[in-house]
Amino acid sequence: MKLNVNLPTPYDIVIEKGALAKAGDWVATLWQPQKIAIITDNRVGSLYAETVKLSLENAGFEAIVFDFLEGEASKNLKTVNKAYEFLVKHEMTRSDGIVALGGGVVGDLAGFVASTYMRGIHFLQIPTSLTAQVDSSIGGKTGVNTSFAKNMVGTFTQPDGVLIDPETLQTLGKRELIEGMGEVIKYGLIDDVELWEELSAMDGSPESILAHAESIIYRSCNVKRKVVVEDELDNGVRLYLNFGHTIGHAIEATAGYGKVMHGEAVAIGMVQISRVAEKKGLMPQGITQAIENMCQKFGLPTDYQPWQVDELYNALKHDKKARGHMIKTVIVPELGRAAINQIPLEEMKAYLEK
Repeated sequence: MKLNVNLPTPYDIVIEKGALAKAGDWVATLWQPQKIAIITDNRVGSLYAETVKLSLENAGFEAIVFDFLEGEASKNLKTVNKAYEFLVKHEMTRSDGIVALGGGVVGDLAGFVASTYMRGIHFLQIPTSLTAQVDSSIGGKTGVNTSFAKNMVGTFTQPDGVLIDPETLQTLGKRELIEGMGEVIKYGLIDDVELWEELSAMDGSPESILAHAESIIYRSCNVKRKVVVEDELDNGVRLYLNFGHTIGHAIEATAGYGKVMHGEAVAIGMVQISRVAEKKGLMPQGITQAIENMCQKFGLPTDYQPWQVDELYNALKHDKKARGHMIKTVIVPELGRAAINQIPLEEMKAYLEK
């Protein structure tokens, strides 16, 4: 299966079981022979780096591997600097490239390194987690966390291509697999009623996620593709993709990066903002309960303790969607449709109240 992201510099999203072992042939259709740095984390690297490295070498590339300690806590400028040092040590030039091999943390960090090293070298995404396959590998957002906010430092830089092998999901832990469903559920809610119906028909088990993997990845990627093509730089409809994220990112930051996983935080954020929006008459009765039921069916949390309103609000003030004293939040007035709700930043406190 293939989807085209039709931007000024277009690229394809390829979804194919067993594609990882043929990564070199895919890269050869996109790049001239060159040196390639595979950026990954220690866990994914131990599983897949050698397979991809050998495939690249068999296709005529020189491949090297840089890995770092897995987890959101590593997605920072300290790790970025180590990557720069590695690239310099191996004499990487502007005609060389980077392959991001891993989950969302790897993709965000590797993309940021590629977009800033020597003012930018090209890169490819090979996402191995469900969250990365359905969301973060597509659209060109790169970034790292600071002590102030998640993804505060980053760039918009599109990859030259995205290669998705659904079979990599089989090596995810149960929590890591389930976490990705937070983003999948979001896509059904904001733009794809048929995806929502497919999720409704599933029993919520990890086995059902794996059985439906190709379909839910394709549908989620298609929603992301459409939105990114319409609004590459996140000024309009791309904000719809942030449903649940405004509160979710604040949860991630205040809990300590890695304590609450991204998809888990998104699930909590979707339920919380919908509950308050429903009370304010911005969403019809019943949608919040439907969202909560769907999240719980797949094993996602819908609450988090301790819930510290002041701490969450302080984290929210650094959100990238804040403009002056206003912030744009996303609501779902009906299943399959999102809307922007711009409010004074101060009013976000009300959206954090239980």
